[in-house]
Amino acid sequence: MTGNPYQDRTDRFAGMLMRQAAWPAALVVAANILAPLAASTRGAFENLPAAFALSITAASAVAVLALSALLAFDALLFRVMASHDDEASGGGAVDDMLTRMRLKPAPSATRSLEDRMAGTNRLLFKQRAALALFAAALLAAGFWAPR
Repeated sequence: MTGNPYQDRTDRFAGMLMRQAAWPAALVVAANILAPLAASTRGAFENLPAAFALSITAASAVAVLALSALLAFDALLFRVMASHDDEASGGGAVDDMLTRMRLKPAPSATRSLEDRMAGTNRLLFKQRAALALFAAALLAAGFWAPR
């Protein structure tokens, strides 16, 4: 950006978030395209444990995709913050935008960049947990599928 440490840090964080939103979503979409094809050819839907594992796979896939969308939205908000010269004006712009979109009420005080990053990192952890559940359920469905 301009050499401003605040803008550089915020922009790097936004780029990392965009990557972290994209690859799990792509992985889940690819697995959801391929897994039902393999399961139907092997009769996995007639086996109760495999069908249950596939339903958990589908639910966790939806969670991964929803959390990836939230992370991509957060990345865009961090890009908006990075377009401002300082933390106060960037945070105020994001708060104003979220208020006008009626996604959040107007805050009494602007949160710091570290608080915003910590909240987004919690979303990132939830996405990883959902991705781990997805992978485990996909493996379980393959384990219980008839040979």
